[in-house]
Amino acid sequence: MRRRLRQAWGHLTSPRGFVQLAAGSTVAMFFVVTSGAFVRLTASGLGCDHWPRCGTAPFPTQGNEHAIIEFSNRMVALVGIALALTTWLASRKVPGLSTLARYSALGALLGALAQIPLGGVTIILDLHPLAVMSHFLLAMVVLGLSILVALEAWGGLAGRAPAFEPGWVRHVVTWAGLPLAAALVVTGAVATASGPHPGAEKGVDRLGVSIVDTVYVHVRVAAAFGIGFLLLGLFLWRSRTTLPGLLRVWGGLLVVLVGQMILGEVQYRNALPWGLVLVHVFLAATIWTLAVALTYLLWRPPVALAAATARVPMPAAPVGGTAVHE
Repeated sequence: MRRRLRQAWGHLTSPRGFVQLAAGSTVAMFFVVTSGAFVRLTASGLGCDHWPRCGTAPFPTQGNEHAIIEFSNRMVALVGIALALTTWLASRKVPGLSTLARYSALGALLGALAQIPLGGVTIILDLHPLAVMSHFLLAMVVLGLSILVALEAWGGLAGRAPAFEPGWVRHVVTWAGLPLAAALVVTGAVATASGPHPGAEKGVDRLGVSIVDTVYVHVRVAAAFGIGFLLLGLFLWRSRTTLPGLLRVWGGLLVVLVGQMILGEVQYRNALPWGLVLVHVFLAATIWTLAVALTYLLWRPPVALAAATARVPMPAAPVGGTAVHE
């Protein structure tokens, strides 16, 4: 048994195994976001009305649907925390892994751990909208850090192509585009928390702000982000002969954005059915993940995203060497 554990740990701390581990951790964090939304949208947030217990017992009683949903979300979160912990521990042993990846792995772990007391506070406050929003937004931060770890590990394994040029585009996307993507997520959460509660069986606390006003702001943030995103597409199109992979990532994000716009209009005009809102949250998490990924890839694209004729990978650290400080 010990030999097998050592072999498994050796695989996870190898460059290739760590890429797989980091990717798995990212997927887990994605499920944490969506499962949390499912709990809220099915009005199951207080299914386990005591924390960390579920009522008077550690586990939900049979037949209590809301308690089972809430408890299942806790189990999903624990899996995410376990993978975040394993990823951080493994990152400290992977030869040649950059400091960026290691600090991002630590940040993802700390954020995931912070969800535990924040979840307890959210229940104590009877699911106050601000507490629920904080819970959701912290999960999105953890998701963003997780995708950074996975991409950084991938680049370290495969080698990196030169950064996207012109350089000023990278700076604009980083300091304006990514904050706009974050504002898109935040204003969407505010709009959801200000309107009628999808899936609720009775009245619940809302923010006390008109949903018309919050949607007005959200739509305009989306428009600003969309205009900038289309302009970025023009620059990526011009670089399609050297970095075609970046254009493919951009195209994937474009498809998700269009779908999100259509879905947002449909759900708004149909009184926010909870099933559509859940898909809306899923797509929001996808948009945020791809926005973080695209911003990162402008600076440090793995060589696999470059055209064959332009693949001049950055030198990698020697196996067994110290971490790369890049």
